[in-house]
Amino acid sequence: MENSGIARGTRALVIATAIAALLIALQSVFSQLSAPRIYTADDSEIAVSPGDRFSVQVGEEGAGGYRWIIADPRPDPAVLRAAGSRVVPGGPRAGSGRVRRLGFRAVRPGRTDLRLLRCRRCGTGAADEPGARSLNFRVTVG
Repeated sequence: MENSGIARGTRALVIATAIAALLIALQSVFSQLSAPRIYTADDSEIAVSPGDRFSVQVGEEGAGGYRWIIADPRPDPAVLRAAGSRVVPGGPRAGSGRVRRLGFRAVRPGRTDLRLLRCRRCGTGAADEPGARSLNFRVTVG
């Protein structure tokens, strides 16, 4: 058998390093493909698969006392569940300094409506208060 001049230990180290680099690259691609999708007010139709997580991004206007809530009628919990919200720095599309991302998880196949309401008091009749705004989405889980 011909000796290539590379020691057996060095060859094993090169192979292990190559495998580690490949695994890191695959993990990076997988995490980008599986990252939750972010929808905006411009997206009235949302189509996801069961088990998917996604967010709806809205402008954060905390200084004016307004906040975003999931309004009645609430989405069918057998199809869609809320999964928290968080404030993040906005980008050039957001227009302002911060945005709120309301998270959701698709549960089972079906269709439901999601209504978000920007309000101050956010109680009964909140949709009619001055400055209130609503966003409506049709969510299809299939």
